[in-house]
Amino acid sequence: MKKVVIVDDEAAGRQLLKEYLEDYSDLVVLSEANNGVDAVKIINKFKPDLVFLDIQMPGMTGFDVLTRLEEIPQIIFSTAYDQYAIKAFEVHAVDYLLKPYTKERFHKAIEKLSKNDSENNVRPLAESLLMDKPNYPERILVQSQNKLVTISLDNVIRIEAYGDYSKLITSNKTFVSNYGISSLEEKLNSDIFIRVHRSSIINLNKVKELNKYTKSYDVSMENGDVVRVSRGYMENIKKLMF
Repeated sequence: MKKVVIVDDEAAGRQLLKEYLEDYSDLVVLSEANNGVDAVKIINKFKPDLVFLDIQMPGMTGFDVLTRLEEIPQIIFSTAYDQYAIKAFEVHAVDYLLKPYTKERFHKAIEKLSKNDSENNVRPLAESLLMDKPNYPERILVQSQNKLVTISLDNVIRIEAYGDYSKLITSNKTFVSNYGISSLEEKLNSDIFIRVHRSSIINLNKVKELNKYTKSYDVSMENGDVVRVSRGYMENIKKLMF
């Protein structure tokens, strides 16, 4: 039996895969995700043998998802975009399903699974992706009164310019970094920490909702803070909309 996870930002795409998989009793769907952030969490939790993976998704691409996995499963890409095919096979994906695809084409992809020894398939995929994985920090040292303390970047809701320094706001405390906001932007993962104003960076994982006005946006964070999106950084938000 192979454990399967389906990742696709379209409900119709996920449903079609589940219907086609009903013909294969040895392939059991454990979970599904509709965006890259959730995909990373689900795949790291369930450790599936096989993932059907979309490429263009909110938050991060399918290739970005792979660089954040603890273990690399077998991958069958499923996407409406043909320009990624070469890169998909460069990372030793089992197959590349170009939407819309037929049940017969899906069957051919499944047939390839038996021809791909798991160890030989996963190792080059993991190496080719993880060798190029950006070395973003997970924890940083920041000022707290007269001492430095370590905090997890996962807990940072937003970052605010503070003169030549920066404030890092978490759910229960505000810390001061000795770096200016532009310097922090260069050091942080741009798939997660998005610049929305010359004085503001937000953690995309901590966004509650986006409020659209006639010519502007406000971002409501999970702690209740509201951050204005300035006109110069509007495209950083718009490119996340699907």
